[in-house]
Amino acid sequence: MKRPFRVTTLAAVLALIGSVGLAGCGKSQPQGAQGAPQAVEVGVIKVGLQAVTLDTVLPGRTSPYQIAEVRPQVGGILQQRLFEEGADVKAGQVLYQIDPATYQAEFESAKAALAKADANVLTARNRASRYDDLVTINAVSKQDHDDATATLKQVEADVAGAKAALETARINLAYTRVTSPISGRIGRSSVTPGALLTANQAQAMATVQQLDPIYVDVTQSSTELMRLRRDLESGRLKQAGGKARVRLLLEDGSAYAQEGRLEFSEVTVDQSTGNVTLRAVFPNPKQRLLPGMYVRAVLEEGVNEAAMLVPQQGVTRDARGGAVAMVVNAEGKVEARPLKTERTVGDQWLVSDGLKPGDQVIVEGVEKVRPGAPARAVPAQLKPAAASAPAAKQGA
Repeated sequence: MKRPFRVTTLAAVLALIGSVGLAGCGKSQPQGAQGAPQAVEVGVIKVGLQAVTLDTVLPGRTSPYQIAEVRPQVGGILQQRLFEEGADVKAGQVLYQIDPATYQAEFESAKAALAKADANVLTARNRASRYDDLVTINAVSKQDHDDATATLKQVEADVAGAKAALETARINLAYTRVTSPISGRIGRSSVTPGALLTANQAQAMATVQQLDPIYVDVTQSSTELMRLRRDLESGRLKQAGGKARVRLLLEDGSAYAQEGRLEFSEVTVDQSTGNVTLRAVFPNPKQRLLPGMYVRAVLEEGVNEAAMLVPQQGVTRDARGGAVAMVVNAEGKVEARPLKTERTVGDQWLVSDGLKPGDQVIVEGVEKVRPGAPARAVPAQLKPAAASAPAAKQGA
C-alpha cells in the first residue's frame, strides 16, 4: 500500500522542479530586452538663422492733422450761418455773416477822411514849393518857409494816418464775413442767427478739423525706446528707408487698409508714466478714422537678419521660470537646453542664446521624453500657422 504513494510523491516533485525551471527560462528573455531602452519617436524641427521684421504693438488714439476753432474777430449781431453742420468746407469759405452796417459806415468815413487829407496835401505842397523859390531871393522870411515845409510834412502824415484808418475799417468790414481758416470737416455750430458776438470771445462758434491725413499718437516706454536705439546703433537691427512704417488695428480688431509712417518722437519723457509719445501719420481718404478713436499701432522696429525662431510648443519652463528646449543631439539622446528668449514673433519665440543652427528641437512628444533618454527624430508635422512666422513679419 505504501509504494503507490511514493511513486506519486516523486512524480509530483519532479513536475514542480520542471515548472520552476521553465518559469526561470521565461523570465530571462525580458530582462535582456529591458537592458536597452527603446527610442521614443518625437517630432523635431531644425532651427536656423533667418531675416525677420520685428514689430511692436502700441496703444494710441487718433487726432486731427489740423484743427481750427472758429471765433469772431469783430463784435456784432449774427445774421446768417452759411454752412451745413458736419459737411466738408474749404479754406476761405464763408461760414457766418455778421451784421456789417456799422463797419460799412466806418469804412466810408475812413475813406472820406483820406480824401480830405489828400486835398490838404495838395495845398500844402504847392505852398511849400513856392516858398522854396521865394526864400532864395529873400521874398519871404525863412520862418515862413520853415512853417510851410512843416505844414506839408504834417498833412502828409495825416494822409498816412488816414490810409491806416481806412485799411483798419476795411479789415473790420471783411471780418464780418467769418471764413474757415483751413479745409476740413466742420462740426456743429454753437451759435444761431440773432446771437450777439464779441471779438475774440472764449466760446468757439464752430470747429474745423482736417481728417485726411490723420495723426495717430501712441506711447512707448523709455526703456523700450533705448533698447531699440541700442539695437539699431549696434547693427543688430537694420531699418529700411528713412522712416519706420506703421500698420493700424482698429477697435474691433480689424486691420486698417492704409499704411502709415512714423513722423515724430517726443523729446520729453512723461515723469508720471515713463512713456514717450510717438506720432504717426496715416492717409484717411474715406475718413474712416475719426479723432479720439482708440487704436493699436503696429510699429516696424527693424529687420533682424540673423534671427532664430522656435515654435512656442517647443519651449517649456523650468522650476525657476526659465525657458528650456528639448533637443535631440548627435548621439540620438535628449538634451535639455536653457534658452534666452527676447520676445514672441507671431506664434514663435525669438531666441538669442542657447541654440545653434542645425539643432533639432523637439516640438511634438516633449512629454514622452526626459534628458538623457534615446529618441528617434522625425520631421514635425506643424500646422501652417506654426510652421513659420507670419509673412508680414519675415524678411526676404
